[in-house]
Amino acid sequence: MIALDLTGAEVLGPEGLHRDGLSFADGVIVDAPVGRAVDLRGYLVLPGIVDVHGDGFERHLAPRRGAMKQMAEGLRAVEAELAANGITTAVLAQFVSWEGGVRAPAFAAEVFGCLRDEAPGMITDLRGQMRFETGMLNLYDDLPGQIDDWGLRYVVFNDHLPHDRLADGRTPRRLTAMALRSGRSPEKQLAMMQEMHDRRGEVGPALDRLCAKLAARGVAMGSHDDRTRDDRATWAARCVNVAEFPETLEAAEATAQDGGTVVMGAPNVVRGGSHNKNVSAIDLVAMGYCDALASDYHYPSPRRAALMLWKAGLRDLVGAWGLVSSGPARALGLADRGELRPGLRADFVVLERESLRVAASFAGGRVSYMAGDVVARFLG
Repeated sequence: MIALDLTGAEVLGPEGLHRDGLSFADGVIVDAPVGRAVDLRGYLVLPGIVDVHGDGFERHLAPRRGAMKQMAEGLRAVEAELAANGITTAVLAQFVSWEGGVRAPAFAAEVFGCLRDEAPGMITDLRGQMRFETGMLNLYDDLPGQIDDWGLRYVVFNDHLPHDRLADGRTPRRLTAMALRSGRSPEKQLAMMQEMHDRRGEVGPALDRLCAKLAARGVAMGSHDDRTRDDRATWAARCVNVAEFPETLEAAEATAQDGGTVVMGAPNVVRGGSHNKNVSAIDLVAMGYCDALASDYHYPSPRRAALMLWKAGLRDLVGAWGLVSSGPARALGLADRGELRPGLRADFVVLERESLRVAASFAGGRVSYMAGDVVARFLG
């Protein structure tokens, strides 16, 4: 294991930036010098980014239909991209859905199985999140056992059925494309969707039972795209305490008042607003209703969003960077990371002070990414 003393850099501690250095050994931050000194004047050292929800991995695991036969190689490419963006813990958000293609249950089984088998050999801490479509009542009985087998610790519930169109007898948008991805005819795809819509009254009781089982296992749970206070009250009663990407101020405010965790998309911050015209993540941050920012579909965005909030004066650096480090770590129940203090994992990112580009990433005290002039500093 590496034992180093980082000196000269501006280090972001729980109280702010300091120049007291950072030492680590055996993968853990320590409170006294332990090894060779590395002069990092001209650099920032910040806690490693904890990405609580990201689906940017899909482009590596399934770049084209049938093109990726070695999923483990795709996962290695995912890790490289994560590390190059300062992400030291990443939750890969994989659908289990009726929508087919890379969201199909069969593809999800491949992803979760590969992640279970390959992630322990990687430097970046890769974890899975199951995004479960609640209308799939036929899967409920087997789900807890599958979650145990795959080692999943985070489940998020979605409902993307176009209930309004199905209720009105209108053809759902993109029906033919969904059918092609699923290997069904459009008629069979529509019949399946209609059956799930017709059985929607059974979903609530089934979720009550499922969430109770998962809560007993200590699985973190989240809802997705909440709109109303009642939405959040219903989920909170099931111990579903994370609200991912609430669409309205009302839902975010209700989550905060109930002691839950609000996760918003970092691309929402970078763009300056939601591409779907939902509530702005920047507004929620300003009002104190955002606890964590996630990469969503773009891995460079957490770093960029946190730095934008800092430079714009909406948060100091501790508060802004905490949205991509300590905040997500708390949401996932990971008490061993998210800050740079003795006893925690040596997960950190080194940024060039002037450009704020990623120069190096360390996860558990091991190099996951390093490039540019900083290499000479570490090699001595």
